[in-house]
Amino acid sequence: MAEYLSTYRLLGLLLVLAGGFFTVAFTANRLLSRRVPSASKGASYECGIDPVGGDWAQTQVRYYVYAYLYVLFAVESVFLFPWAVTFDLKGFGMTTVVEMAVFVAVLALGLLYAWRKRVLRWT
Repeated sequence: MAEYLSTYRLLGLLLVLAGGFFTVAFTANRLLSRRVPSASKGASYECGIDPVGGDWAQTQVRYYVYAYLYVLFAVESVFLFPWAVTFDLKGFGMTTVVEMAVFVAVLALGLLYAWRKRVLRWT
């Protein structure tokens, strides 16, 4: 039991050291840095060119939806590889088929919902 707890002591020591390093670094930054605010420091910077127009720009949400759906189906494909390996083991055949069918069915329902809500239309 003492050997088991010693691993947690090491973890605790590392956390304390990391917190101390963080505190020392940020305190040194605050004490040693110069703070001279000016209008030019507060201005927006765009590659050396003075900014034109306002600072508010509308972003299309559909790009985020496409990115989210891509991540969703990329994660699904990552789960397919361990399933294929487990499917080959004895005693796991039908169980893994049913589990993967449920998993794919839930994802298909999500895709059907997105399609019905016309989220997948580009324009």
